[in-house]
Parts: sequence; C-alpha cells; structure tokens
Amino acid sequence: MKIKKNLIYITFLSFIVSFSITSCDSDPSKKIKKENVQSTKERLNNTPDFPIIEFNKNNHDFGEIKEGEIAETEFMFTNVGKSNLIISEASGSCGCTVPDYPKNTPIKPGESGKIVVKFDSSNRPGMQRKAVTLITNTSKGKHILNIKSIVIPKS
Repeated sequence: MKIKKNLIYITFLSFIVSFSITSCDSDPSKKIKKENVQSTKERLNNTPDFPIIEFNKNNHDFGEIKEGEIAETEFMFTNVGKSNLIISEASGSCGCTVPDYPKNTPIKPGESGKIVVKFDSSNRPGMQRKAVTLITNTSKGKHILNIKSIVIPKS
C-alpha cells in the first residue's frame, strides 16, 4: 500500500517538474504573426460605418389615465449615421404595450421615422412602467423606450 502511494506521488511530481520545464520555454508573444496583426488593423479601419438612431425622447409619461383607456404616444427618430438603419424587431414588455414601427424598412442617413406605442390600461390600476425593446443594426444593437402612467381604477 505504501509503495503504491509513493509511486503515485513520484509520478505526480515527475509530471509537475516536466511540465514546468517545458512550459517555461514557451513565449506566447513569439506565436503572434505580423501579417495577422496587420490584417486585423486593416479590418478594424475598414469596418462599415454603422447607422446611429437618435430619438426625440426615450421616455414618455402619460400622467394619470382612467383604467380602460388606450393611451398612445410617438417616439420620433432620425438616422444620424452613415448607413441605412434597419429596425428588425420591436416588442413590448407585456401584451398591454404594443409598438408600431417600420419593420425591416431601410431608413437612409438623414431620414426620420416614428414608433407609435399604444398602452392598454385595462385591468392595470396603479403605477405602470413598461418598456419597448428595439433590435436594430446599430453598433449598440438594442435600444429601449420607456413609458409610464398612473392608472386610476374604475369606481
């Protein structure tokens, strides 16, 4: 039993020593190829200019509304980038918040558009905070618009 333990210990110790000796000779910086560094620099310099979406507002407060009302607001935006903007998806944080947007429609640099958000206050008394998440082809990729309201319950 003791011989078996010693054999395991010696094997383990030999492995550690041989690993240490061979790994000390390797210099990771020697593995980097100059042509790869150059091609990466060129690729980064040649990346396409992303569109940039700029909103007139990111938040809207409906104030107090009566339960059952459907409140609506518009979020105006402009593509201030250098390539076409595409909004591929817009979704509300719940079924009561519905966005209407220019889905998969290219918006050229300098052009504007709007996202209409409707909020159905039915069965939602009290303070309400909802969000609309946009998926775009901007460098950020995701944008969030927020709405809030105090819904006065039916009497």
